[in-house]
Amino acid sequence: MKRKINCERARAFSIEKALAKLGHFPKKTTEKEAWFLSPFRSETQASFKVSKTRNRWYDYGEGVGGNVIDLVCRILKCSIKEALEFLNESIATESLILGEISNEEVSCIVVTNVKKITHPALIQYLNNRGIPLRIAKFYCKEVWYMFNNSKFFAIGLRNNKDGWELRNKIFKNSCSPKFYTYLQRNKCQLIMLEGMFDLLSLAVLNETLLKDSDVLILNSISFIKQIETRILNYQAVHLYLDCDSAGQNAAQYLTTKYSHVKDKSDFYKNHKDLNEFLCHEKRRNH
Repeated sequence: MKRKINCERARAFSIEKALAKLGHFPKKTTEKEAWFLSPFRSETQASFKVSKTRNRWYDYGEGVGGNVIDLVCRILKCSIKEALEFLNESIATESLILGEISNEEVSCIVVTNVKKITHPALIQYLNNRGIPLRIAKFYCKEVWYMFNNSKFFAIGLRNNKDGWELRNKIFKNSCSPKFYTYLQRNKCQLIMLEGMFDLLSLAVLNETLLKDSDVLILNSISFIKQIETRILNYQAVHLYLDCDSAGQNAAQYLTTKYSHVKDKSDFYKNHKDLNEFLCHEKRRNH
């Protein structure tokens, strides 16, 4: 079980990281502060300041400010209890990203076996999500792991720090350390995706495109800032992020900052993500 956090500990969580998880990224940063477009309204000039030293925010457009709990409550329109739950999850994820796992903070996942995908339940799960076994085997593995003293198995996508994204019909987990997955093939074009099933879905929809590109799977939208240096190495970068506020805000941030980055979400508009679009197309064609 995760240890619940109190208000004092929650207030120490980085406002910048909370904003990133909510899909908001800075327009300008210095050593001591970061400026954002206000998350509360539409604007073209950044009027929302985050003090890195004090971990406080101030919205000059409305003349209001506060701490990270106030911010989460306002953006999500939620109670303090719900904001603490959001921050509790964020702190646990941050512990995974930093590799700072303790039994007090998160229930530890221990990988016990990695092999080719053969389990009938996983093959059925892939089938239900429109993914042929051949494609899943190319990118993923069958991963067995211990979690809270129980044994589980899942489809696993390895990241670049040898952690795993783990998916099965019941659970959506990650194994420390949390990081992005970068498939380098020395191509001039980069395809950027949000998660494992976006990768597998695009492989079904356009396998040639993937094989002719380098591919980066974020595994968490919060890694957007960390992958920016990768973007500079390509002639073209195509984004296939989720059609939710976090994915759209991340796409807007990258396409505004870099002229060679293109948002390709129109391909699956009216759908949450590539996998939902793929499943819709398969149902329509049968």
